[in-house]
Amino acid sequence: MAAEKDLVIAEGSAKKKWLLLGGGAVLVVVLIVVGLMLFSGSGSNSAAATSDTASGEAGPAGAKDAKGTALYVPLPRPFVFNVPGASRDRMVQIKVQLLVRGSNNETIAMRHIPLIEGSLLETFSAANADELVTVAGRDALKNKALSDLQQAMIEVVGSVVVEEVLFTGFVMQ
Repeated sequence: MAAEKDLVIAEGSAKKKWLLLGGGAVLVVVLIVVGLMLFSGSGSNSAAATSDTASGEAGPAGAKDAKGTALYVPLPRPFVFNVPGASRDRMVQIKVQLLVRGSNNETIAMRHIPLIEGSLLETFSAANADELVTVAGRDALKNKALSDLQQAMIEVVGSVVVEEVLFTGFVMQ
């Protein structure tokens, strides 16, 4: 009887040892795989980006060559202003980035940040709080801001520099 109990305990501890060793081995393999995926993933992403750029430039009719690479110019400060509403006035904060094509337009946009901010603030402050509550109202404001900004840039620079005005943050209280 005593010999049988000793054998059972010995078998149980051997199973526990194998489970611990097996679990440790699986953990090590998982960590190695994750590490390899992280290191090889970043290299393949940059290689894929390089091949996308190369294939995009050699694309049909040179569409990307004519327009240039899409670049985003963040404006340094969010716009904070009051807008009147039917029931009450509201405070609005809008964070904006500009979509430009090509490094030349990016440089021009960076050089004319005060003009861009002034044009956008003038357009934003003419808005109505009741319209800004809806998605359609925000889209209309974005389109009006784009057309006003493009008109201001044409007057100063002589070309349309900004292709799109993007709201990256919109808070209304």
